[in-house]
Amino acid sequence: MVAAHTASRSSESAEWIICLDKRPAERSGEDVDIILARLKNVKALERFHPSLLQQICLCGFYECLEKGITLYRQGDIGTSWYAVLSGSLDVKVSETSSYQDAVTICTLGTGTAFGESILDNTPRHATIVTREFTELLRIEQREFRSLWEKYHHCMAGLFAPPYGVMESSCNADRMPDKENIQNNPFVSISKHQKKKSFIDSPAQPHPKCISQVHSEKILRAGKILRDAILTRAPHMIRDRKYHLKTYRQCCVGTELVDWQMHQSSYIHSRIQAVGMWQVLLEEGVLSHVDQEQSFQDKYLFYRFLDDEQEDARLPSEEEKRESQEELQDTLLFLSQLGPDAHLRMILRKWPSERTADDLEIIYEELLHIKALSHLSTTVKRELAGVLIFESHAKAGTVLFSQGEEGTSWYIILKGSVNVVIYGKGVVCTLHEGDDFGKLALVNDAPRAASIVLREDNCHFLRVDKEDFNRILRDVEANTVRLKEHSQDVLVLEKSLSSSRTSSQGSSAAHYKYKVMSGTPEKILEHLLEMMRLDSQFTESDSALDDFVLMHCVFIPNGQLCPVLMAHYHAQASQGSEQEKLDYTLNNKRRVSRLVMHWAAVQGDHLQQEDVSVAFLEEFVMAVSNDAKAHPALRDQLTELERIVRQNAEDAKSLQKKHKILLRQFSMGDEKLQKRQPIRSNDEILFKVYCCDHTYTTIRVPVVASVREVIGAVADKLGSAEDLLLVSLSSAGEKTIFKSNDISVFSTLSINGRLFACRRDQLDSLTPLPEQEGPSAGSLSTFELMSSKDVAYHMTSYDWELFNCVHELELIYHTFGRHYVKKSTVNLDLFLRRFNEIQFWVITEMCLCPQLSKRVQLLKKFIKIAAHCKEYRNLNAFFAIIMGLSNPAVSRLSQTWEKLPSKFKKFYGEFENLMDPSRNHRAYRLTVAKLEPPTIPFMPLLIKDMTFTHEGNKTFIDNLVNFEKMRMIANTVKIVRYCRSQTFSPEPPLANKNHPDVWAYVRQLNMIDNQRMLTQLSHGLEPRKP
Repeated sequence: MVAAHTASRSSESAEWIICLDKRPAERSGEDVDIILARLKNVKALERFHPSLLQQICLCGFYECLEKGITLYRQGDIGTSWYAVLSGSLDVKVSETSSYQDAVTICTLGTGTAFGESILDNTPRHATIVTREFTELLRIEQREFRSLWEKYHHCMAGLFAPPYGVMESSCNADRMPDKENIQNNPFVSISKHQKKKSFIDSPAQPHPKCISQVHSEKILRAGKILRDAILTRAPHMIRDRKYHLKTYRQCCVGTELVDWQMHQSSYIHSRIQAVGMWQVLLEEGVLSHVDQEQSFQDKYLFYRFLDDEQEDARLPSEEEKRESQEELQDTLLFLSQLGPDAHLRMILRKWPSERTADDLEIIYEELLHIKALSHLSTTVKRELAGVLIFESHAKAGTVLFSQGEEGTSWYIILKGSVNVVIYGKGVVCTLHEGDDFGKLALVNDAPRAASIVLREDNCHFLRVDKEDFNRILRDVEANTVRLKEHSQDVLVLEKSLSSSRTSSQGSSAAHYKYKVMSGTPEKILEHLLEMMRLDSQFTESDSALDDFVLMHCVFIPNGQLCPVLMAHYHAQASQGSEQEKLDYTLNNKRRVSRLVMHWAAVQGDHLQQEDVSVAFLEEFVMAVSNDAKAHPALRDQLTELERIVRQNAEDAKSLQKKHKILLRQFSMGDEKLQKRQPIRSNDEILFKVYCCDHTYTTIRVPVVASVREVIGAVADKLGSAEDLLLVSLSSAGEKTIFKSNDISVFSTLSINGRLFACRRDQLDSLTPLPEQEGPSAGSLSTFELMSSKDVAYHMTSYDWELFNCVHELELIYHTFGRHYVKKSTVNLDLFLRRFNEIQFWVITEMCLCPQLSKRVQLLKKFIKIAAHCKEYRNLNAFFAIIMGLSNPAVSRLSQTWEKLPSKFKKFYGEFENLMDPSRNHRAYRLTVAKLEPPTIPFMPLLIKDMTFTHEGNKTFIDNLVNFEKMRMIANTVKIVRYCRSQTFSPEPPLANKNHPDVWAYVRQLNMIDNQRMLTQLSHGLEPRKP
């Protein structure tokens, strides 16, 4: 289940935890299905056979640990095996087995597994401590041994020796020592000068093809393309003469790219086509006549594998027909592999041969690698120029050994490795996105552990020591530090901007300085000084835009406004009278321009703070007075006065309307009105229930704190006793709110309700009957509606919700509403819409008893998803497809079997677009080509900002980490770009006999209890014995 979370944990995501908390003997078939749906997404278990996963569902336990908890210590006798579901843990090893001198050798992240020493009762090799809130799957020793005995063949890949790939050549009682590893004939040793396994880097000679084993699917893809070319454009494959030499049965690179682009609508660029041909080249299915390993869009000759033989035959009529039928599927398959192949092709080039476009592609890849999330943009761009691609074919390859000199830093691009310490064994496993080897370079120390490949075909990005040290030196050399009282107050990064020609005609270097960190006041001062008055507020002032967008994190309006006023009134202390006058005028113009932009970004949020309104009025008065002496300020004064007037009119209008939202966050007639942004002074009438299901209706501001809500409830009930405010989901999950939580109404799950009770009444809380959701589907009404109508009106409503979200709400959500003391109610409702659509799809499918009708319903949902994609409503598109991939729907095998092949193909394409691998690369490539207006997949944007937030400190040495602010602001600007055009397509022609689609999509009814949906699904199509 993928859901957009608006509370600490949504009911649907907690359902599997409730199942795991049961005793194994008490878990039902529905429990197992719910747990299985979650465990299928756990990276450490992704290769396990379904029957093994089912056994884990029956014996595993859920554990959640706060930061700083020691799971076990080095030397302990183990009792359990663990897989990390979320969070991370430090692995600490001590030479003396004393915890005090333990050194952290690596970190275990999501998807890693550890604790296999329980198989032979050896002591734990390391101490494991949580770095943050962490969720674990735990299997006790007896059950784990039983699973190992039955499934050790598919579990062996999870471990290194003695349980994994070197099992046949190592003593099973202990890990191999240094001599064992180096002399082991089953292990290849990897050292840069004498690697036994192939390193795919420019320094190494290339074999005939990069992959020695042809993938069957890629072999088939090559055959389909060759047959299609010989059918549609046979002249492309022929003998070619060049420089008096004849090349048999060849194609030309540019012609192959041209042909491919004409075959499919989803091949959008020549670079994309190059990547697709590169896939075939890497597998040896296509080859360059001189064995070059990069496919190029040039007049170069390439030959298909089938044409290597002199008597290569032409395709038969049957093969021609098959090539026509399979061509589009083949191109889709290659388009999914193409970006990775293109990246590898670029990384195989010598760094000096990489073009600006190449470096940009590598840089874009580095943005989404978690091991690099804390590095500055400049360092990432530097790395793009020096990274080397390295690959190893066989599990068991030793990348480097403990005690060796550190020569490189590695980042895992694909696959996984085991970290091995002599005498201790495997202490942890590292996966895609993790890094290792940096510590030895930084400290100039020997390797602290050996690294052994855990699986075949692992890919790495490598930074060699010389480049690593040069980048560190360059960063420090180009860092400018401004100090006051011996303390850093501003840190700038110098970089070469462009070349300018001096008056003598010589070329002079021009440097630009980028703010990396500083005090809020010094950052503002520097950005104002750098503001160009001769241009619009555009890219030249993007850092100021970032400051205005992000300042709430480090200098709220209450502190910013006095600082801006002080800057406005600043006077020059040196220079001639004319120079002083010029400085004063330009300074006032800069500050005025910044204030106008600040007011534009704040928008209606200005009215929520009296200090901001008062400042704006005072500032306009000051500019008005100065404009009499400085006519250059009059244009800005006009715009400032317009902003103040508009602000005052909006405030009066709001006082007149003063909205009272009736059950705004559940179901109600007000959903049938056009959505307007919900403001902090809006009020809500809301039912708060007691444990006996009676309720009281309270009227409070939308942003009321829990303390205020409880006060209002206590007044109504006439009770002075201590009450708790509790969210109760339809599945019975309870969340107790803290007294300082605000705007909790919008954080409820779809069918969630608020309860007020004493602590001793918590266990007696039960969901209301109405929380169960509908008992019958809406098919009789829904089937009369046009799929395009539904998609159009759904997109119109989603656009209203999306348009209500203020940019600042994204920042409040990322840093925490309590941190900035602001509400995110509009964002909460938009995120909840994603869950509503997803559960609506599941509900309708599970409440449709007739098989034939269910097949029609499945077709309809796929068509609606396709239309949502056409309307660029990617949020609803993802919600629908994720609803169809929910276990309660995906298990309906009889229904899916009867789905026509055309719709299966569409659904397959949509699933590929949702592929989360490589940080949703498929989705990102698609959305990058779309023009606004677009409704993006909002949960992914939230994930990106959270990724940046959690991977980077907000303050470094008490200075604002402005590089972090810049990265988060760039994600927020994606939302700004998506809304830069208004959604206004032509509505489809409505049929008068159709029900009111407009009202239907705004009042979707759904069951949000995964257990209930799973039970309904089993009722439709019982599990086969």
